[in-house]
Amino acid sequence: MLKNNFKKTTAILMLIPIMLTSFACGKNGAASNGTDSSTETIEGDLQDIMTDIYSGLEGLDAETKEAIEGYMCDTLTEENEQAILGTSDIEYTEGVYSVPMMSSIAYQCVLLRVNPDDIETVKQQLKDNADLNKWVCVSAETMLVENVGDLVLFIMSSKDVAYAVSTSFQSLK
Repeated sequence: MLKNNFKKTTAILMLIPIMLTSFACGKNGAASNGTDSSTETIEGDLQDIMTDIYSGLEGLDAETKEAIEGYMCDTLTEENEQAILGTSDIEYTEGVYSVPMMSSIAYQCVLLRVNPDDIETVKQQLKDNADLNKWVCVSAETMLVENVGDLVLFIMSSKDVAYAVSTSFQSLK
């Protein structure tokens, strides 16, 4: 009898850390993109936010950083959304994009403000419609789609530039 109680107690004590770890991992998994759209947001004009992202770039050589800071930033409209987003079916309240004026570099960065309830749908639509080969003679190496609150970042570029932009974007929280 004492032996059975000891086994049950040991089994229960071994389960407690496993259960606590499972609950903790479950909470981490829910915010695995590093954002909690219910509490975090980046306020302000989207063109100013793009400027802030570019001024916070780290880990890039000075020439690349200077080139990116000089890229055109313009408002996303019904006329250009198909070319920029790959579809005209995405619902957003405002958007801006940044591209080089003339370059042989495959690069575009988009900021979209969307209804918080539509974040995951918009992110999936961007991923589904992205064309890394849309430029003549060059292709983007990587694509990232992420958000902070109701603001979605969509970038296609080389890996080092895309991750530098992403890091700067995430630091604006």
